[in-house]
Amino acid sequence: MRAGVVFFRADAKHRGVHMGWWQLNADTLARSRFVISPFAETFAALKLLHAGTAAHPGEQAWLRDHTPGYRARLAADPVAAHLVRAGLGRSWIADFLCPTQKDGETFEDLVARVRTVDPAAARAHLTVSLAGPLPPVLDRDDLPDRAAALLEYVWTETVRPDWHRRRRVLEADVVARTAQVGQGGWAAVLDSLHPGRMRWLGENRLQVNRHEYPPREISGAELVFMPVTPKTGWVSWEEPEIYALVYACTGALADPGNRPVPTSLATLLGPARAGVLVLLDSPMSTSQLVAVTGQGLGSVGRHLKVLLDAGLVERRRAGRSVLYSRAAAGEVLVEAQHRADTERS
Repeated sequence: MRAGVVFFRADAKHRGVHMGWWQLNADTLARSRFVISPFAETFAALKLLHAGTAAHPGEQAWLRDHTPGYRARLAADPVAAHLVRAGLGRSWIADFLCPTQKDGETFEDLVARVRTVDPAAARAHLTVSLAGPLPPVLDRDDLPDRAAALLEYVWTETVRPDWHRRRRVLEADVVARTAQVGQGGWAAVLDSLHPGRMRWLGENRLQVNRHEYPPREISGAELVFMPVTPKTGWVSWEEPEIYALVYACTGALADPGNRPVPTSLATLLGPARAGVLVLLDSPMSTSQLVAVTGQGLGSVGRHLKVLLDAGLVERRRAGRSVLYSRAAAGEVLVEAQHRADTERS
């Protein structure tokens, strides 16, 4: 069995139009499913702690709260610090650090898989992710155990305390994506998972990143999609059984600065309420809006009620979640105010 874990992030040496893509038949796509994974969320949090760069104010606050403890943890274990730097690489994740989750596996199961990796295999994986020789400090047999311990630390100290909130956001994303499949088909969903890097190419081909990797035939395998709240993503597989696409979920990672609120709309509705209306260009739950805006649940609820009563947004139930989106009147209002701002500038 071969495994692989690749960043979505394009390599700095990327040239031309080469890309990594998977060939899959209609049955494989039809049988694919969304999976909420505490392990994937934890690994995404580790990547965020390692990068130290926030995508929005919520992440800035999270990094402010957890970076000191994470750095202290690495200072107490310099080998783990070298391990993280080597294992996250530039475009390839060391395979043993992030096993592909199989049906029914828990966070504990996956950490156990990391811990029991053969030390020689772990060193080989790190050599690949480094794209060069292994530094002497990592030429040792306890790397799997140190990696597992670090993942347990990130889960226990930085993810599990607010897992209930994170899970609600992830569930809302899955509900919205599932509804999108019914409305626009899989092509529309795949194109939106990681814009610019993942897209449906037609002829049963799915571009998964912009790396210069050979195509992979995955027809007949299990294909899973895993949302995470940090703005990151990767693909992984354990061939020939399972292939996974980890992507940043909608809402929790949206940067309101990327969706400017028209000045006239803010004057009309108030800045906070106008911001909610602008964000609802795609379906979002109350939990997602709270995560994105930083407003309290009560405030978001009041804004939604006013917008609903005015006919500017609409809501629908999808499973156990309620999703809100702009109604036709809301679309007209936002676009008109955008045009007005443009004409004034």
